[in-house]
Amino acid sequence: MNNERVFALYEPLHESLVQLNRYIYDNPEMGNEEFKAVAAHKALLTEHGFTFTDGYLGIPTAFRAEYQGKKPGPTIGFLAEYDALPGMGHGCGHNMVGTTASGAGILLSKVIDEIGGRVIVYGTPAEETVGGKVLMTEMGAFDDCDITLSSHPYDDDVESGSSLAEEDLQFVFLGKPSHAAAAPELGINALDACLATFHNINALREHVPSTVRMHGIITEGGLAANIVPERAVAQFSLRAKTLAYMQELAEKVKNCARAGALATGAKLEITNYEPSYFDMITNKKLQAQLNKNLNALGITDIKPGIEGPYSTDVGNVSHACPSIHNDFNIYAPGEERFPTHTPEFREATIRPFALEAMKTNILGLVLTACDIIEDPQLLTEINEEFKKATAAERG
Repeated sequence: MNNERVFALYEPLHESLVQLNRYIYDNPEMGNEEFKAVAAHKALLTEHGFTFTDGYLGIPTAFRAEYQGKKPGPTIGFLAEYDALPGMGHGCGHNMVGTTASGAGILLSKVIDEIGGRVIVYGTPAEETVGGKVLMTEMGAFDDCDITLSSHPYDDDVESGSSLAEEDLQFVFLGKPSHAAAAPELGINALDACLATFHNINALREHVPSTVRMHGIITEGGLAANIVPERAVAQFSLRAKTLAYMQELAEKVKNCARAGALATGAKLEITNYEPSYFDMITNKKLQAQLNKNLNALGITDIKPGIEGPYSTDVGNVSHACPSIHNDFNIYAPGEERFPTHTPEFREATIRPFALEAMKTNILGLVLTACDIIEDPQLLTEINEEFKKATAAERG
């Protein structure tokens, strides 16, 4: 695809994308409440010929917007986010994440009739809370995608990296109440079972890799000091570098709780209090192609991907199809840079330099998508890497 043609096709879109970014910035909505954001994306995508599905997969603020080209070819997916942070609005820049996805999808649709294929923009709610992409992945949303592309504003240009798999476990211990002084022998102390679980997990820390994170709290521990606690509840967040090890770790932690219950005679209920996040598997071949296009657009200082000590629901998508999740710098040269989840970062997402950075990133994403559509061998190599990586994850 001729780069100059793609650039020319972008220019009429720019102002509408600036307006979309600003509208969502001005109307922040919490996870699973992003109805204004969805309506704004819908208006723009349908204006450009996309078939739009509201409430996709039964999720009220998820959507799927599809444009089918006139010739067969690969399916390219773009991931839009649009939820805000409590008390801060778009301190993580999801106004710009969503705008980038819809903008890239629309721009690609302008050439896809000629080169073939299909483009899908996925509206993925609640990234900051319950991770909308987790449920969407489980329900097969990305099974018909050849690749997915997503980008996040940041304080630097950074390749797609890795993230930790995360499992959030809740342990409910059920004992038997009794007077703690007059008849303690008649009671079963649920809090003791809970405390034993913490001790067991602390002993486990010596025997796990240093990259593992295990942190927990007690949310219920009894009602009065003179009553043997009948019920105690603990919540633990576990993180590990790979999904396979996370599953092994989670079973060990569950055994710590089972041992606490067994030792005290309490009953135990185990649930997940939040969805499970998979680790991010960055497709390096796909990222290398994006780097090539960004370099040609003047973005030459792209930092290597970070081994993040965090978790993201894009990780789940990366186990379903080849994916990347790169960062693009929204700060002008010499400007003081602030991290995400700050008011200063929020304000940076609507400044002129950030909007130009978004434009450049959209162009890079679309040129990369065109390369994949037009070069079957490139897609084959991307798929081969994906298959090897996911097979290794499964052991």
